[in-house]
Amino acid sequence: MLNTILIIITILFVLPFIMALFVKKAYHIEREVIINRPKHEVFNYLKYIKNQDNYNKWTMVDPDMTKDFRGTDGNLGFIYAWDGNKNAGAGEQEITGITDGERITMELRFIRPFTSTGHAYMSTEAESEHSTKVKWGMYGKTSYPRNIINLVMGGVLGKNIQESLNLLKGILEK
Repeated sequence: MLNTILIIITILFVLPFIMALFVKKAYHIEREVIINRPKHEVFNYLKYIKNQDNYNKWTMVDPDMTKDFRGTDGNLGFIYAWDGNKNAGAGEQEITGITDGERITMELRFIRPFTSTGHAYMSTEAESEHSTKVKWGMYGKTSYPRNIINLVMGGVLGKNIQESLNLLKGILEK
């Protein structure tokens, strides 16, 4: 009986490491929403990272988190840093690229609950004169054996991105 328990415990411990050998290290998650506002209005709201406090699900998990801003919001090099509870963690995002009216790219540097670097982008595309498709994506690489979380990351992050986009839509269509 003791041998069976030890074998089961060993399998449960080793199995995730074996599975991680076969899981891609790269991830890419993207969601989109159509917002009934002209493209320039939508982009001019998106490019200001501080506006994410109004629609980004991750900034809402800890209303008491401390925030630090360096640079000029909406411009290359602006950094939004946060330090929150166990749900919010700590890290910073930096605007690394702006194609005016089209796309903003950011580097995400997570400190807590784990150290990691990822990338995000938000892009706008005119659907008509008065409606805009917004795409929000995240991509990066996760090292072995942490890459096992890539199996569920798309679902969890994708859900949060979509909820955030829906909040953004509600704000901009008011």
